[in-house]
Amino acid sequence: MVDRLANSEANARRINVVESCFGTAGQPLAIEGRVLIGEGVLTKLCRKKPKARQFFLFNDILVYGNIVIQKKKYNKQHIIPLENVTIDSIQDEGDLRNGWLIKTPTKSFAVYAATATEKSEWMNHINKCVYDLISKSGKTPNNEHAAVWIPDSEAPTCMRCKKVKFTPVNRRHHCRKCGFVVCGPCSEKKFLLPNQSSKAVRVCDFCYERLSNGDLPPCQPGRSDSLSSSPKMGNQMSDDDDDDSSD
Repeated sequence: MVDRLANSEANARRINVVESCFGTAGQPLAIEGRVLIGEGVLTKLCRKKPKARQFFLFNDILVYGNIVIQKKKYNKQHIIPLENVTIDSIQDEGDLRNGWLIKTPTKSFAVYAATATEKSEWMNHINKCVYDLISKSGKTPNNEHAAVWIPDSEAPTCMRCKKVKFTPVNRRHHCRKCGFVVCGPCSEKKFLLPNQSSKAVRVCDFCYERLSNGDLPPCQPGRSDSLSSSPKMGNQMSDDDDDDSSD
């Protein structure tokens, strides 16, 4: 099915429409063999609150962006190579239902569909695309991914020292290795995590000590990954869409 659509005029038109919706700020998406599998609005769990994002699934990449005008204009385009993607289902909790984690070496976050059927279709299609890519390339499936950030609302106090309460003065920060919400004094150090940045990034004291001692490899899953199956840890994000996500 995908092979038949690869060079069809209908597929080319669909991809051209997606490109035009992102405008000149978006990257070109039309390449030989690329097929648009499907699209839809998913709720992405961002740092401060869930936000609607438009997602496009191609046979080799996942693209998403902010909705400016539904079906007409999107901005802040993000492109994720599917061969690096791992997805995990999230248990329903409160108003956040039908969700799953999208995990990559550089960025990981949670998304939620409107219905259980929509969730199942998205996950099945993504898994199929990843499987086909891995099978064709002969590469080993990716098992390294960035930590999923814990939302600000889940941490009224520092998750490391358990003492500092967050206020407009005592700001929240995120450890890039474990995804915990921590205070400034507990995250003054930086460490090079090659998959995430070419520069050293903010990490908490706990992760810094383990990384420095070699107890925690910089390119392997961090401590939070062992907890990601729990409902609380499932409701996490890592989002550079937010204005203050550099913290």
